[in-house]
Amino acid sequence: MNTSLRRTLTVLGAPVAALVVWILAVPVAGATLSVRAGDATQTVEAVPVAVSSLLAGLAGWALLAVLERLTSRPRRIWTIVAVIVWVLSFLGPLGSAIGTPATLVLLLMHLTVGATLILGLSVWGRR
Repeated sequence: MNTSLRRTLTVLGAPVAALVVWILAVPVAGATLSVRAGDATQTVEAVPVAVSSLLAGLAGWALLAVLERLTSRPRRIWTIVAVIVWVLSFLGPLGSAIGTPATLVLLLMHLTVGATLILGLSVWGRR
């Protein structure tokens, strides 16, 4: 499988993985995923989950492409940056999720998307 196809499948796989978690948690298990957004409360729905996961994947791919053109060790640099961003992304659910179930599900979504992208674009993405 060529690199471009592998990366495309990885980027598309991230929102699919996040949506699987969302579907199992919300419609199947009946969890409510609410987060604080300033003074308001928002419910986390499927479309924003898919879009944000897709955008994260596209941003990661773009950064990797730039690093491949500019550096001698692009995957190493990309992986370090990606892991730092991934770890920092956990602060979102930890700081804004309302209730333990919402926190756990949102953390699981971040874990799933990050693992998919890091493994797919870096580790399994090697030629």
